[in-house]
Amino acid sequence: MKILDRYLLKTYLKTFFSVFGILYFIFVLQGVWLFIGELAGKDLDFLTIIKFLFYYSPSMIPMVLPLSVLLSAIMTFGDLSEHYEFAAMKSSGISLPRAMRPLIYFIIALTLLSFWFTNNVSPRSEYKFVNMKQEIIHTKPAMAITAGQFNDIENFNIKVDNKTGDKGQYLDNVTLHVKTNNGLINKTVIKADSGMIETVDIENSLKLHLYDGFYYEDIQNNRGKKSSSPFAKAAFDTYTITIDLASLNTTEQDIQEINNTAKMMNISQLTYTIDSLQNTKQKEKVSFIESNDIVFDSHFTSVQNKKVVYKESKSDSLLLDKKKNTQLSILRSAATLAENISYNAQNNAYMTNEYQKNINRHWLSFNDKFVIAFSCLLMFFIGAPLGAIIRKGGMGLPMVMAVLIFIIYHFINTFGKKVAQENGMNAFLGAWLATLVLLPLAFILTYKASKDRGINSLDNMMYPIIQFFKKYFKKKNNNTQDV
Repeated sequence: MKILDRYLLKTYLKTFFSVFGILYFIFVLQGVWLFIGELAGKDLDFLTIIKFLFYYSPSMIPMVLPLSVLLSAIMTFGDLSEHYEFAAMKSSGISLPRAMRPLIYFIIALTLLSFWFTNNVSPRSEYKFVNMKQEIIHTKPAMAITAGQFNDIENFNIKVDNKTGDKGQYLDNVTLHVKTNNGLINKTVIKADSGMIETVDIENSLKLHLYDGFYYEDIQNNRGKKSSSPFAKAAFDTYTITIDLASLNTTEQDIQEINNTAKMMNISQLTYTIDSLQNTKQKEKVSFIESNDIVFDSHFTSVQNKKVVYKESKSDSLLLDKKKNTQLSILRSAATLAENISYNAQNNAYMTNEYQKNINRHWLSFNDKFVIAFSCLLMFFIGAPLGAIIRKGGMGLPMVMAVLIFIIYHFINTFGKKVAQENGMNAFLGAWLATLVLLPLAFILTYKASKDRGINSLDNMMYPIIQFFKKYFKKKNNNTQDV
């Protein structure tokens, strides 16, 4: 390795590890503030809190690593340009791409390491984090309910405005949704002015005592048809609900089956799970069609080469030979059957949509492992030429530019994932949307910096803006003097 390569690599690595350490500490500290309200006052020992934060901290890597690469590149190359070291390199016949070469090798190695980390370490850490949180919730059940948001526990969705007491056991303004057996539809709503959490260690359950509230429930018959009354309402002084905590009793010594989310899986596990979910979704479609003996939706027009034959007939001829009472009975039966089919179709459409959302979450997690790794390479090719163009080192302008670019990247990335998860776009496009948007910027900046055209272009772009503000403030000062 040449002296110049060692010098550039040493300069960048020193900046990179310093920036990474600072940003990582800030993001972990943000996580501490996020969980401090739940961890404090729960009689948890210091070692448990440290382990909790240790399992949580790897989830910050996807945020910290690209930002660190971007900021370090801008600071390093900006400082080299500011002190005319690049000018000396260019006078010696060393171009910007040649100067970037040793750092590119490091970034490629960092990209591969990032992929390995997100594919192997992060899922395991997420698994440990969820299990430990469940264990803490079982030991300290008040942590199962966070104030100000809906908390999904078993077949209940609970929201409270505030928690008080030494262990957070007293609740204010409780709203509780009771889900059906499939866990998707809420038909029962309970609202209470206050409540209290009680743990029953022997029964391995949590008792939720509600005071001064109302009980609302949708009224439906056995066929799924709604009653003339929209819901039943009942007032209560005290209402007790028992929540089973057996599924939350997961420890490191006795690992039981848990809800495997997409974040807990590596590439191979995600591939297997996606195939299983798609097969399950297709089977549900086939089951619905066969059970109703009708093709309800255009998406289901052909299932296993099954053909639907429609026979034409005159509607009057079906009832001409029937008595009036018989005709009315047949029509009522037909109307009821149509309503049941419509209700089942709506429920099936809802279930199919939920299946697809779950598949999308797994596809997003699958692509995200590649996106996080590639983002390191992308941010370097944005930051390095940008630093050479702006010719500013230190923590001032480079920090502003890095944060601005990363905010844009993070916003587009979050937007794409949300839309893709809700079936608004393809999961692949949603995961790679931010990368595809910023990739042309990386090519443009690298080209301009290599051709030494960036400075003039930047000055030409900023000149009209500077002149506008000069005229504005000059006009404002003149008006002040006239007054």
